[in-house]
Parts: sequence; C-alpha cells; structure tokens
Amino acid sequence: MTVKKPLVIGIAGGTCSGKSSIAKILIKEFDNKMSVNIIKEDDYYKDQTALSMEERAKTNYDHPLAFDFDLMIDHLKKLINGESIEKPTYDYTIHNRAEATEIVHPSEVLIIEGLFALYTPEIREMEDIKIFVDTPADERFIRRLRRDVRERARTVESITDQYLTTVKPMHEQFIEPTKKYADIIIPRGKSNLVAIDLLKTKIHSNLKDKMI
Repeated sequence: MTVKKPLVIGIAGGTCSGKSSIAKILIKEFDNKMSVNIIKEDDYYKDQTALSMEERAKTNYDHPLAFDFDLMIDHLKKLINGESIEKPTYDYTIHNRAEATEIVHPSEVLIIEGLFALYTPEIREMEDIKIFVDTPADERFIRRLRRDVRERARTVESITDQYLTTVKPMHEQFIEPTKKYADIIIPRGKSNLVAIDLLKTKIHSNLKDKMI
C-alpha cells in the first residue's frame, strides 16, 4: 500500500510553547516507518539583506508581515504535489536568511511548525490535522529567555523589551485567535502525555484513511 498524498500536520502556538518538541515526538513516532519532513515557518522570514543590522533588529518578527507566506505556500504546494524544493534557512544571530539553502524532497508526512501555522487560510486548507500547543504565558517567557540567551546571543534586557513590546501583544492579536481553527489543542505541551497519545492515535487513523 502507498500513500497517494502526504498527511499534512500543522502545529501552531505561542513562542516557546513546545511546538518543536511536539514535532520531534511525531518524527520519533514515524521513525523507520515512513518519511517525514518538517517545514519550519521561521525559515520563511523575509530576506532583509538590504537592511542594516540596526534596522533588522527593529523588525517585528512576531507579526505576520515578517514572513514570506507566498513563498512558503508555493513550496508547500510543490511538496504536496510530489515536487522537491530548495528551502531557505534562517540565521537568528544576524536577523536574516542564511546563505545556505536546503533541498527538501516529498515525503509521506509533512509537518508545518510555527507561530502562524494556523493563521493563513491557504495553509490551513492544506492541513489534514491542525494542532495548537497551549502553554501558559509565564512558562513560555521563561523558556524564551533561556533559549535566546543560550542560543541566540541575546541580552536579558533585549529579550524582555521585545517580549513586552511585540511578542506578547502580537500573540494576543494574531496567534491566540487561531486556536479556534485547531482540531486538537494540547495544553502544557509535551508534558501532556494523554493529549500526545490521542494525537498519535488520530494521526495513525488519518494515515490509514489515506492508504489504498
């Protein structure tokens, strides 16, 4: 039996809610069973080569306008139609796309992971299963603080300022409302083992429906 079209899974949620952790759990679930690709929304931040480093630092990266959704939608359609893509990659330390790109081939399972994975109607229409990871704001902020200091060479002051001026208000305006589109809401992220097990069951059920 073969899969005619990939199973497309969208994973949305606020900053540091646990989206990536859920995606990794799903990859492990499918390991050695079928091919899986993850398309990370962050790789589709708009190219800012024409801007200075100071100007890039002022960009609101938590607003939908920061992303090249047209390119992302085009790439998703190609993968779903069985075509390979050359995907951009992103370098957080320079607030811009990296020079390196990544060739992504079609797969049996396609995971779309990012803040706005449920925001754009065109992307939602492609998704067979829509997930929202719902983690409390204080826990998400602490995770973001630790991550950005450790991995992105940021200062505590800059992280706090960004969270209060853009991350929190953008979450409330654009991201939290997309929860209504979710088929499955996972409170507390990967620690919610019951929700994870239900998600796995739902995915395997959908895969069976796609098999011929």
